[in-house]
Amino acid sequence: MINDIISLTNNVLWGDYQVLIYILVFAGIWFSLKLRFIQLRHFGYMFKVMKGSTQGDKSGISSYQALCTGLSARVGTGNLAGVAMAISLGGSGAVFWMWVIALLGMATGFAESILGQLYKVRDDHKEYRGGPAYYIRAGLNKPWLAVLFALCLFLGYGISFSAMQANTITDALNHTFELSPVYSGAVITFIAGIIVMGGLRSIARFAEFVVPFMGLAFILAAVTVTIINIQLVPGVLMDIINSAFGLNEAAAGALGAAIKNGIQRGLYSNEAGAGSVPHAAAGATPVPNHPVAQGYVQMLGVFIDTMVLCSCTAIVILLAQGNIDSEMEGIRITQNAMTYHMGMSGDMFVAIIITLFSFTSVVANYAYAESNLHLFKLDNIYGRTIYTLLYLGMVYWGANASLKEVWNMADMALGLMTVVNISAIMLLTPTIVNLTRDYQVKLKTTNQPEFKLADVKIQGKTETGVWS
Repeated sequence: MINDIISLTNNVLWGDYQVLIYILVFAGIWFSLKLRFIQLRHFGYMFKVMKGSTQGDKSGISSYQALCTGLSARVGTGNLAGVAMAISLGGSGAVFWMWVIALLGMATGFAESILGQLYKVRDDHKEYRGGPAYYIRAGLNKPWLAVLFALCLFLGYGISFSAMQANTITDALNHTFELSPVYSGAVITFIAGIIVMGGLRSIARFAEFVVPFMGLAFILAAVTVTIINIQLVPGVLMDIINSAFGLNEAAAGALGAAIKNGIQRGLYSNEAGAGSVPHAAAGATPVPNHPVAQGYVQMLGVFIDTMVLCSCTAIVILLAQGNIDSEMEGIRITQNAMTYHMGMSGDMFVAIIITLFSFTSVVANYAYAESNLHLFKLDNIYGRTIYTLLYLGMVYWGANASLKEVWNMADMALGLMTVVNISAIMLLTPTIVNLTRDYQVKLKTTNQPEFKLADVKIQGKTETGVWS
C-alpha cells in the first residue's frame, strides 16, 4: 500500500501529469516578472557582491562558504548523468531548454535565499539556522506546514539522497577501478562521519576547499575538449538551437521531448525552488549585511551549476556525437564521450569527478537536514547523535544496496518539499519584493547597504536580536 501511494504521488508530481514542471516554470516566470528580471539586470552585480565574501563571524559561515556549500549539494549526478539523459531522450535541443529554465530558476533561487536569510534564528550554540521550515513558521505563521516540510526534508536530504549519492560513487569506482562497494562504501562513510561531526562550519570549510577544485578541473577538461574540436563547435551550437525549436528535419517530431527533458533535468540539477539551498543561505553572515546580498550569491550558484557545469557536460557529449554507443544510459554516456576525447584516462577522470561531485552532495545533505533539528528542539547531543548515526548508516547501506524503492521515496520527498516551498515563497512575495527594493534603493547611495527592520515592511516576524 505504501509503495502504491508513493507511486501515485510521483506520477502526479513527476510522471504523466508533470505538476512539478509546471509549478517550477510558473514560479520562475512569476519571480522574474516581480523582480523585473533581476537575473539579467543585475547579472554583473552577482559577481561583484562576492567581493569580501570570505568574511564571516562566529555565528555563521561566510557568503563564499555558503556559495560553495550550496554548490556542493547542487552539483552532483544531475550535472553528469542528468545532462546525458536529457540529451539521449530529448536530443541536443534539450540543452537550450536547460539554459532557459536555469535563467528562470535564478530568480526563484534569489527569492528563496532572501527568505532563508531574513527569517534565520540563532540556536543554543549561537549558530545561525534557517530554511523553508523557518520562514514558513515565522513569515506565514503556519507551524504545521513547517513541520511537513521538515519531515519531507529529513526523508529526502537527511536519508534517501545521501544513500543514492553513495551508491553512485561506489558504482562508478567499481565500474572503472573494480573496487568493491563494501570497502569503498566503508571509506566514504568514515570520511563523511569525520566531516559532518564538525557541524555546518566543518562542512562549509570542506566545500570551500573541494568545490572550486573539482569545478575548475571539470571546466578545464571541457574547455580543452572544445579547443581541440573547435571546428565542430559552430555546428553543435546551431544544432542545439535548431533542435530546440524543431527546425531540424530529424527533430521536428521531438520538440516536446526536448522541452520536457531539458526543463526537467535543469530543474533537477540546480534545485532552484526545492527549498534546499536556503539552509546554506541562512547560515551565512552576508557582506553587505542585508538578506538580499545572499540572494545574489545563491543566484550565482544556479548560474554556475547549470549554465556553466551542465553546459560543459553537454558540449563534451555533443562533440562526440556519432561515436557513442546509443544503448548506453546516464553516466555511461558521459564516460564514453570523455573516453572518446581523452582515451582511457577520460573514463577514469569522469569516475573521479563523479566521486567528488557526489561526495560533496553527501555531506551538504547532512547539513540541510541537521539544521532543522532546532525546529523540533532536538539540536542537543542526543538528537544530533541519533540523527548522525542514522545518516551514516544510510550512507553505508546505500553504497551497497539496490535503490529502486529508495529512489521513488526520495523523488516523492523532493516533490512534496518543492510544492510546499514554492507555495510558501509565492505567499511571501510582498516581503521578497520589499526587501529587494530596499536593497536596490540603498545601493544607489552606498556600496554596503545595511538592513534595518524598521525600513522594510515584512510578513510575520523575525527572531529578536538577529536583525536590528
